[in-house]
Amino acid sequence: MSSYIDQKNGVFPSVCSLDCPDQCGLLVHKEDGKITKIEGDPNHPVTQGSICNKVRHMTNRLYDENRLQYPLKRIGKKGEGKFARISWDEAISEITSRWKKLIEDHGSESILPYSFYGNMGLITSEGMDRRFFNALGSSQLDRKICQSAGTKGYSYTMGGNIGVDPEDTVHAKLIIFWGINAVSTNMHQVMLAQKARKNGAKIVVIDVHKNQTGRLADWFIPIKPGTDGMLALGLMHIIFKENIVDEAFMQEHTIGHEQLREHVRQYSPEQTAEITGVPLEDLYELAELYGTSDSAFIRIGNGLQHHDNGGMATRAISCLPAVTGHWAKKGGGAIKSNSGFLAHNEDQLQRPDLLTDKNTRVINMNQIGDALLQTVDPVRSMFVYNSNPAIVAPSANKVREGLQRDDLFLVVHDLFLTETAKMADIVLPATSSYENTDFLASYWHHYVQLQQPVIEPFGEAKSNTDVFRLLAAEMGITNEAFTATDEELIQMSLNYEENPYISHITFEGLKEHQFMKADLNLALLENLPTASGKIELYSEKMIEDGYDPLPVYVPIKPDGDYEFMFIPGPNHNFLNSTFSNNDKHQKLEKEPKVHLNSADASRLHIEDGEMVKVWNDRGMCELKAAVGETVLPGVAVTQGLWSDQDGKIQLVNALTPDRLSDMGDGATFFSGRVNVSKMV
Repeated sequence: MSSYIDQKNGVFPSVCSLDCPDQCGLLVHKEDGKITKIEGDPNHPVTQGSICNKVRHMTNRLYDENRLQYPLKRIGKKGEGKFARISWDEAISEITSRWKKLIEDHGSESILPYSFYGNMGLITSEGMDRRFFNALGSSQLDRKICQSAGTKGYSYTMGGNIGVDPEDTVHAKLIIFWGINAVSTNMHQVMLAQKARKNGAKIVVIDVHKNQTGRLADWFIPIKPGTDGMLALGLMHIIFKENIVDEAFMQEHTIGHEQLREHVRQYSPEQTAEITGVPLEDLYELAELYGTSDSAFIRIGNGLQHHDNGGMATRAISCLPAVTGHWAKKGGGAIKSNSGFLAHNEDQLQRPDLLTDKNTRVINMNQIGDALLQTVDPVRSMFVYNSNPAIVAPSANKVREGLQRDDLFLVVHDLFLTETAKMADIVLPATSSYENTDFLASYWHHYVQLQQPVIEPFGEAKSNTDVFRLLAAEMGITNEAFTATDEELIQMSLNYEENPYISHITFEGLKEHQFMKADLNLALLENLPTASGKIELYSEKMIEDGYDPLPVYVPIKPDGDYEFMFIPGPNHNFLNSTFSNNDKHQKLEKEPKVHLNSADASRLHIEDGEMVKVWNDRGMCELKAAVGETVLPGVAVTQGLWSDQDGKIQLVNALTPDRLSDMGDGATFFSGRVNVSKMV
């Protein structure tokens, strides 16, 4: 596996490890052992050589002068960013000696891992780390910050994370991007949509902000935040009433269509228009367009699920393709996530059997601020990797207060001295994906891909798997689980009889082909993982779990007496906090802004380009106003996660709630409220 490293010059296959559905195939150019250029692999069947600016400029990140090269120990006050170089032996000894003492005095649950998918490599993000903290018996992290609400809602209808093959969507005649700024977060689905448009397809975008995706649409439909479920139910009311349904499809492939037909009578078009802000005539036009299209595809985004009612909203939208029979049409149906097709053997990789006490404390990562500030049985040490909670977690001021506790022993493993790392006691340098052995599985297209190391580790950087092997050895954990090589971890993960879609995919096959596709000869509608084996418009499982068996609309929760719904969406040149520290990407993105409707701005005497204060009881930001018609009145939208810097207060997650969603215990970033006023 070291052959790419040994070759100092040449072009080598690779894969993008960013937390992005596209998961592009790459070609990495090397000269004298150093990466000089990264381009898309034109042979990849889906991404076909196109890549985003983030990856095109990746060499700036890999060889950034501020990249960490060796372990550091804090010598100043927490948050000061003053560190001294130490050796790996010193770092591992310091960490493990502190942990042994904590375990002796307070038990293993005083230690907490905190991670997500800053690197989407599967053994990097859920391999030796999960094994280690299971064996240690530490508090367990519930990793629900991204897509858990929508996943739960969609699964009640379809049984799992399964949808149409994106390669087929070029055949759709109607493409709806619902709650997703796909130009910035799923660019190849946009490219496929544009190919479909050349064949006569119409592109509709439903969102709270007319962003880049909204601007490319044939029809942009603005919607009030948190009302997506109501829109879906109102559309079904019209579709049933106008009889633009597929009765034969519903009879053969669904259960509960009779109950759904009666149920949606209560969601009148007039009420739907009032609640969603979508004009009545547009509701009828959209319902007619969707119901009568030869083939319609809905790309369900992450945005709408980041509300208090996000799980049920996704549940409601997921019923639409079944009512109209679009699943049976080439390119029709929906995608929330396709990760179910590429599901790997998580038990073999993560080894939950190593956690002997099944009642071990579990902490939801969305509520890490509360967890770090609790005084009874507090978290006394946290190990952060593949994430930057000081920026990405909700209610960020609470999070930062907790991270700066003098009695919290904080360890961070990262490529840079992130906002979280600056508060750490020990900082460990991490390898990039281009220095690792790993495998990756898209949650949008249907390909598993192999990453072989292309370059030597940067400085003294180590991979996650190597770090947790070292920690296990020093903690005296001698279980055989920690002797497995990275290659063996991949082999274990792919050996998964429960997923017939990947039965042909092996480590050896990936070494030969670089990427391999799920077996889609297994017809989706004949292999649904619901209890009934059919699309469940009425769900007995939802009754068991304490929900209404049919999709319903419940308004988002009150969030204080503030004027604006606040939506802190993604931007084009960062990926969460990744790249936000890079000068080039900051210049491309320019500066953080808050988008306001011109009527609101006029009422508040705010001019376009003027600095404003955005605030609530959780925090405050100072941002530049972007005034226009890109958002509805009563809505304030920002883009990107910017850290406070140069005296500017611009941490938008300081304003976001840390409540949990209606299902799936997901994040509710987009259900907060704020006030906006001129800077005095």
